[in-house]
Amino acid sequence: MNVLLIGSGGREHALAWKLSQSSLLTSLHVAPGNAGTTGLGEQADLDPMDFAAVERYVKRHDIDQVVVGPEAPLVAGLADYLLDSDKVDVQVVGPRAAGAELEGSKDFAKQFMKRHNIPTARYGSFTGEQLEAAIAFLDEFQPPYVLKADGLAAGKGVIITESRKEAEATLRDMLSGESFGEAGRRVVIEEFLDGIEVSMFCVTDGHSFKMLPSAKDYKRVGEGDQGPNTGGMGAVSPVPFVTPEFQEKAMNQIVIPTIKGLEKDGIPYCGFVFFGLIKVGGDPYVIEYNCRLGDPETEVILPRVKSDLLHLFDSLCTGMLTEVDMAIDPRAASTVILASAGYPGAYEKGVEIEGLEAAAGIDGVVFHAGTKESRRKVYTAGGRVLALTGFGMDLEAALKNSYRLAARVGFEGGFYRKDIGADVLEEAH
Repeated sequence: MNVLLIGSGGREHALAWKLSQSSLLTSLHVAPGNAGTTGLGEQADLDPMDFAAVERYVKRHDIDQVVVGPEAPLVAGLADYLLDSDKVDVQVVGPRAAGAELEGSKDFAKQFMKRHNIPTARYGSFTGEQLEAAIAFLDEFQPPYVLKADGLAAGKGVIITESRKEAEATLRDMLSGESFGEAGRRVVIEEFLDGIEVSMFCVTDGHSFKMLPSAKDYKRVGEGDQGPNTGGMGAVSPVPFVTPEFQEKAMNQIVIPTIKGLEKDGIPYCGFVFFGLIKVGGDPYVIEYNCRLGDPETEVILPRVKSDLLHLFDSLCTGMLTEVDMAIDPRAASTVILASAGYPGAYEKGVEIEGLEAAAGIDGVVFHAGTKESRRKVYTAGGRVLALTGFGMDLEAALKNSYRLAARVGFEGGFYRKDIGADVLEEAH
């Protein structure tokens, strides 16, 4: 099969790495890709939001399957555009816009959960015209206050604050379009749930589904979960506190009702569903849905999938998902993000990365997230630059390998959290 993978981050490098191992693969194309994907397939200089250009590329290169990594093209309707095209006949791994709305609108997701009795935090949803009502609604909850931009905000549209005054000021900023532009012109105010978070994933054709390994990611920039939210500074898999009992509750109360809810609402779905869960007193609640794999969770869950990923995707798109057996590696994986100085604020690009060859011999993989290659040298091209994934018989061993990679690979001003996985290890002991 000829496959076109859309995206340029760490998630896409991990997908390309896994797809390149498939016995079904004829050729892999990555658009636009990064320095890590160059050796795995042909790089295509495509803008994922230019649907007509993607369609032309699919036709020109006889692409059989398009795998969409990031959320923005899915929410904007790339799957619809390709599947409804009379110029190409192609499989698409990624939901149509109607299903992608689970991530595209927090308000839509909340209404969906309410409709299908899926456990989530109490909430209210407000537009700019309802500013005074939104401010009054803050009094329904004890602090901390949770404010979420309704639309896509690149993983940074959630504000949590203890201060009523700050919550009110934030609401004014968001609803005026100052903070997050159009994404924040509707705001969801949520009850704060105190617990520990976990990411669960399934791949579904809208009727049946297969579970992938669970993971825990670390969103805050600083150690001890301090500082502003980022796109994620690291992740671990498996998650020790995901016991068989918790897994069963999550399946029966969240995963199955979600798939049945999509079917009941007549929402077609072919791709990944990410369940951002929080464990409160032993029970799972949904914090958010995503319509694609998480990043950096992908960099720890895909290496644990032993099955042929392209075979899984082909089965997903041809109605044969129930026939697939998912084999999961019992070993652990961890990833530590190496980020640019200043991230998640302003940061410099174009800093040379050194030590990539020195990573050989360590049980792990260096996934590129924000990198660019020029004249055989690799440079930084983003805030999150590398995902240093280590493997091991247990999490402790995997983390040791991630940090061994961190000691060898680097660039000027690069930094990483030194406590990824420490909390779950402590709890496990």
